[in-house]
Amino acid sequence: MEPTAIFFFFLFSTFSMILQLEASRPIIPHISVMGMVYCDTCSINSFSNQTFLLSGADVRIDCKFNAVSPRTAEQILFSVNRTTNRYGVYRLDIPTVDGIYCARDAAVLNTCRATLIRSSFATCDVPGFTTTSDEFSIKSQQTNVCIYNMFSLSFRPSKKDPTICGK
Repeated sequence: MEPTAIFFFFLFSTFSMILQLEASRPIIPHISVMGMVYCDTCSINSFSNQTFLLSGADVRIDCKFNAVSPRTAEQILFSVNRTTNRYGVYRLDIPTVDGIYCARDAAVLNTCRATLIRSSFATCDVPGFTTTSDEFSIKSQQTNVCIYNMFSLSFRPSKKDPTICGK
């Protein structure tokens, strides 16, 4: 799959999720953490024509959210495992949490990290990019929605196939 196509698919799915959430009422705070896992077939640490998305891969998500208010400093920590869907995407939806207003500037200081656990593909099971805390976020104050898209994680084969990848 082309790298550009993967990027646009990921971007489209993010915006369609925002539109779905905007259609629902009442407006409640909502946080989503998502990312994708791929097989780096030729071990080039990037997308190529030989790259494919891994469905069924297991990923651990660790997050810390700090609610900042004048009187208290509260912290929410969680760690969950998720499995990628048929498009290689994992997703965690966090329902409303009292005191967390993610779309306000500086209201929430947060960190999330995604870590590979297991590949679903036996010939592509050596961890490549194993952990990421890098993300870009999309926030909507109107609907109080925050979507944190984690950078991609990857597995690779134990040996490069020269017929597919060249020397």
